[in-house]
Amino acid sequence: MKTKSFWAGLLLMVVGLQTLRAQKIILHLSDNQKLEYELSKLDSITFAVNEWVDLGLPSGTLWATCNVGANSPEEYGEYYAWGETEPKEEYYWNTYKLCEGWFDSFTKYCPDSSIGYNGFKDGLMELLPEDDAAAANWGSDWQIPSLEQCKELRNQNNTTCSWTEQNGVKGHLIVSKNNGNSLFLPAAGYKGIEMSQNGESLAGFYWTNSIGSAQGANYLHFNHWNEIYPDVLIRCAGLTVRPVRKK
Repeated sequence: MKTKSFWAGLLLMVVGLQTLRAQKIILHLSDNQKLEYELSKLDSITFAVNEWVDLGLPSGTLWATCNVGANSPEEYGEYYAWGETEPKEEYYWNTYKLCEGWFDSFTKYCPDSSIGYNGFKDGLMELLPEDDAAAANWGSDWQIPSLEQCKELRNQNNTTCSWTEQNGVKGHLIVSKNNGNSLFLPAAGYKGIEMSQNGESLAGFYWTNSIGSAQGANYLHFNHWNEIYPDVLIRCAGLTVRPVRKK
């Protein structure tokens, strides 16, 4: 995520001399809320822009330079259960919003009535935009990558992948063989019940947008042994999200 800071004095010049006579600035939000700030307390304003890198992949997929909830490539960002769009305090079946408290009571994305709540089955195998943490937080141009996009990212014909450390953070560096551009994925581990963090600085767990088993979803895994491969984890776990978009 790219940030640009503008001093309050510059802001005053941009909005006009009338602002100089004002004592506060009022922000009108889209949900009809208002935020008021005293100008005397205003130091700077920061605008955030989500950035991507073009690795020259055959599909034309563009990968975001940081995780959802992060401000730099090295930050872990937020953790999300699969199909949820907000972080939370615990990641387990009894807090998972797409089931009724256990792994045999799904209320959405249920391919088999034997694990659906009261026999529920919808056959959905990929996330809809409203349940996609990337789209919900960054806008409709972005999405959680598909399993195929993750496989393309680690394909040896397209990239080289290596365990490394960047600005003091351990993770995986992916370098394009097509144009030399690179992507860094921090080893943020994953979160479970009571916010316990597993594998931090040792491995990365990044959701894809598809179901991988009856109770699990596909994710991209990498670790300090320099392995990178797709795997499956229970949907209620808290994993990081690296968005993608198309050209």
